[in-house]
Amino acid sequence: MKRSISFSVNGDTVQVEVHPHWNLLRVLREELELTGAKQGCGEGECGACTVLVNGLPINSCIYPIMEVEGKDVLTIEGLASRDGALHPVQEAFLEKAGVQCGFCTPGMIMSAKALLDANPDPDEEEIRQALAGNMCRCTGYIQIIESVKHAAALLSSIEQEA
Repeated sequence: MKRSISFSVNGDTVQVEVHPHWNLLRVLREELELTGAKQGCGEGECGACTVLVNGLPINSCIYPIMEVEGKDVLTIEGLASRDGALHPVQEAFLEKAGVQCGFCTPGMIMSAKALLDANPDPDEEEIRQALAGNMCRCTGYIQIIESVKHAAALLSSIEQEA
């Protein structure tokens, strides 16, 4: 039997009829048509489905949908501004070639955003630790780490201008 739940997705409140056994990824992709988060392993190991829930990175493929009631969810689709301007983390991934096949990219970017929100000036080990739950099949980790470093610099320069 379906139940109605309400939560925020990318700044908009949504109310969705769900089966209690569904996971957040299924609802995002199939009910809300937000397909940026990818179904990879389905076991919370690869990070392709990473989104932020109340600012924390989670594997949406194993996050029970009933746990999202009243919470704020941010997906890769909500990271860019409403006018389409990319977020500095997205810009950095493009500028430093952190995007290869693109399958892992949304999860990597969301994990990087969570890290930079909590720690605006991480060292390489902190970046590696924050991205440890995200796998890249193209083995583009060097470019991804450089992308996160560049994103930190971009965000710092924006903050200094403000």
